[in-house]
Amino acid sequence: MKMSVGKVLYLLLIGVSITACNPKVDVEVCKQEILQVDEEFSDFSVKHGMKKAFYVFADDSAVMLRENSYPIMGKEAIKQLFSNTNDSGFSLSWKPSFAEVAQSGDLGYTYGIYHYTTPDTITKGTYVSIWKKGSDGKWKYVLDSGNQGLGEE
Repeated sequence: MKMSVGKVLYLLLIGVSITACNPKVDVEVCKQEILQVDEEFSDFSVKHGMKKAFYVFADDSAVMLRENSYPIMGKEAIKQLFSNTNDSGFSLSWKPSFAEVAQSGDLGYTYGIYHYTTPDTITKGTYVSIWKKGSDGKWKYVLDSGNQGLGEE
């Protein structure tokens, strides 16, 4: 059976379209990516300050949930939240304990333990961040929340 060039091109186009609509996503690679970006976020916070870190790593639509506060919505609102904060007298760092990523490979979350360090004490708590992969391939957090309560060292 002989196929015309048109039919071959048509079948090839359909095959490419199906593959393009359902790309294979390596979820394990994506998990490692968001664990790495979460650690980079923490390192940036230690080196450059908390308020700059929470701005730089935020998606434009990011939301922060904080105790006794309505949700802080949007990157500019997050910047405003920290505008009067002097973060030179303390350090905020964290270590992700776990990551999970959607099969689509563009949404995931991390959680772990944070350390709020002042010259006198270290206070620990838990956090969760939800991450979204942008069209540029970079992960940005879209939601961040933390809870105090693990005590002081």
